Amino acid sequence: MSNVRVLATGLEFPEGPVVMPDGSVVLVEIRGRRLTRVWPDGRKEVVAEIPGGPNGAALGPDGKMYVCNNGGFSWIPTRNLIMPGPQPDDYLGGSIQRVDMQSGKVEMVVDKCGEHPLRGPNDLVFDKHGGLWFSDLGKRRARDMDVGAFYYIKPGMKEIVEGVHGMLPANGIGLSPDENTVYIAETPTARLWAFDLSAPGTVKPRDPIYRGERGKPIAGLGGYQMFDSLAVEASGNVCVATLVSGCISVIAPDGTLVEQVPTGDRVTTNIAFGGPELKTAYITLSGKGELIAMDWARPGLPLNFLNK
Repeated sequence: MSNVRVLATGLEFPEGPVVMPDGSVVLVEIRGRRLTRVWPDGRKEVVAEIPGGPNGAALGPDGKMYVCNNGGFSWIPTRNLIMPGPQPDDYLGGSIQRVDMQSGKVEMVVDKCGEHPLRGPNDLVFDKHGGLWFSDLGKRRARDMDVGAFYYIKPGMKEIVEGVHGMLPANGIGLSPDENTVYIAETPTARLWAFDLSAPGTVKPRDPIYRGERGKPIAGLGGYQMFDSLAVEASGNVCVATLVSGCISVIAPDGTLVEQVPTGDRVTTNIAFGGPELKTAYITLSGKGELIAMDWARPGLPLNFLNK
């Protein structure tokens, strides 16, 4: 932990860090309902106010920031933390939005797939073609909860197709370096799934394992741990923010647990790479309300339209 540098404090449940070319980090504050830029000197600047629940961010080919909006959480105070709770009375519905980084204008991109409304979009990643993969965690209520899904918005952002529905549920999402595999992290099961692609936006059929699954579970953690959002290393390792144990779990493509890097916060929610050779990890500690950075042993995978 001596490697950790605290870049910003006082953030209201930060998530979705995006390391910008100028060295700043743009992130969402879910409870604060805003998109915020953190400058290298620790200064915070509000880019846009976003009603609902901005939950993840990615820079698109048009230079705008694309945001998953989960529609809002209720918030439950515990002894030391304020944690997301069930679907609130003022739930706005799920959507993908885009934000103009200069004006702060927020636009709707999509809020349904066919006849099915989005419930709780969570994390997102652009492929090299300009298509957008995103996960939908769904919402939890007092006596029931949604199953999750992930979707693909085709280049041009006009057409959405379903990837897979029925996750338990779907949180972090990322692409392998060759973009032939989509990785999805399930939160309560702490299970990492790999889905092979036959074409951009198309999940390859496979023989069902048990109940019609179209992917392969490559890793699952024991004990009481849960997966949140993720990033991929240049080597192909998948780095998953891990709740309760408070770490980043590094998982090889074959499912081997390479290491778990402690962060000092049980509510460790996301990771992104930046800095020289992409060997600095920027991590959101949502329990503490902090953005931290630490030197990373291996370089991150360059993101399309951002690091290249």
